[in-house]
Amino acid sequence: MSEHRARLATASGAAKPRRVPVRTCVVCREQVDKRALTRLVRRVDGVYVDPSGKQPGRGAYLCDSAACWEKAASGDVLAKALRTTLTPEDRDRIRNHKAAP
Repeated sequence: MSEHRARLATASGAAKPRRVPVRTCVVCREQVDKRALTRLVRRVDGVYVDPSGKQPGRGAYLCDSAACWEKAASGDVLAKALRTTLTPEDRDRIRNHKAAP
C-alpha cells in the first residue's frame, strides 16, 4: 500500500470496501453478483460457456435457473444478446453444459 493510501485509510478509519461487479441474466433479467452467473461468449467458431469469464469476445450472462438455460438454448434472447445466430451445435452445447452436474 502506498504511503498516501495508508494515510487515507488510517485517517478515515478504514479503506473503502471494493465495489462488487453486478451483471444481469439475459433471460430473467435478475441482477446479481457477477460471480453468481455463468458467462457465455461468442467466438468466431460458435457460442461457448466461459467458466473463467475472461475469454475474448462478446459475452452474455445466465443465472443458475434451469428454466433460463432452456429458454436461452431454445429461444432467441441469447442470440440477440450475443448479436449472432445460434447454430444447432451451439444450442446443444448450451443444453449439455447445464445438464452436466
